[in-house]
Amino acid sequence: MATDITTKRTYPKPEAKAPIYYGPLKLESRYLLSPLAGFTNLSFRRIVRQFGGVGLATTDLVNSRGLLAGSHRTMKLIETCPEDSPFAVQIFGNDTVMMRDAAQLLEARGVHSIDINMGCPVDRITNNGGGASMMCRRDWTLDMVQGVVEAVSIPITVKMRLGWDSTQITAPLFAREFEKIGVVAVAIHGRTREQGFTGNVDHDGIRQVVEAVDEIPVVGNGDIKTVADADYMMKVTGCQVISIGRGALANPWIFRQLVQWEETGEYDPPGNFVERLELLRRQFGYMEEQHGTKNAIITFRKMGHWYLKSMRVRAALRHQFQLARTIDEFEAALAEIAEEGPTRGTKTGELPEWHIPVPSGPVERW
Repeated sequence: MATDITTKRTYPKPEAKAPIYYGPLKLESRYLLSPLAGFTNLSFRRIVRQFGGVGLATTDLVNSRGLLAGSHRTMKLIETCPEDSPFAVQIFGNDTVMMRDAAQLLEARGVHSIDINMGCPVDRITNNGGGASMMCRRDWTLDMVQGVVEAVSIPITVKMRLGWDSTQITAPLFAREFEKIGVVAVAIHGRTREQGFTGNVDHDGIRQVVEAVDEIPVVGNGDIKTVADADYMMKVTGCQVISIGRGALANPWIFRQLVQWEETGEYDPPGNFVERLELLRRQFGYMEEQHGTKNAIITFRKMGHWYLKSMRVRAALRHQFQLARTIDEFEAALAEIAEEGPTRGTKTGELPEWHIPVPSGPVERW
């Protein structure tokens, strides 16, 4: 069968920039994998790192209480491997001592950096005093973060939103104070907690955070799906670093594309149907190594769903894949998918562009 020809894409090359450091830690690039609940597990981090271009990868958010209790599920979240480097763990919690002790535990395990979650908008996190609700408690939050910074020698970063709602835009104030107490970088999702993921990212709001700090890097986050999106974020906000979550789920090649663009002004297209199917199998294999076949089949369903959507697999076959209970059923579903191919485009050509949708509806219902 003839192979479809794909061509490099072009986009104006940016001006050269200095390397990014988190304190003494030099990042591999300025393009980071965002912590994303349920997705930025070890198997996916291994996938994106194999393409290159990832400056730092961070875990799903980790409960400090569960970490200290040695919860099996929590300990699985922080598993890593030699190729998963540099590696950060994102922690959350509402107890100063537990957050400090969790940071010390992670440092002892060889984690390169710790990120404190101040941005999660989900009700079950904010109702317990964690995530974005920390932006409403200035003094307590500053004391807690300072306690974590002073408890360890590895770099501490903070990820937050612009504020709780449009009447409480506190990110610039927090960023300024965090820099004073030793936080080495802040990441800003350009929406308030009230917005969830609705509306557009407020680039001006991120710029205000950039202008509030003196030296530490500000990481821009939100709605970055393409090289053009990343370029626009950096030019308009002045941020030095980009963090990508859902954009990487739809296109695991995006970090390599960004580094290629930065170095040459050209970059390869994302993978085709055949390449994505191979990637799906490889990630499942990594998950199978970590969790065993039975658990991997169940755990992989969420990620498998997005793989198959991006591959333009018809709904009935996606449903068949989701129903698989055994490895034989899993393989049978994939065999049929491989035989039929995409509903749009070809198996070896570029697929139509596709983006993973964000949660909708009131935040409290997520």
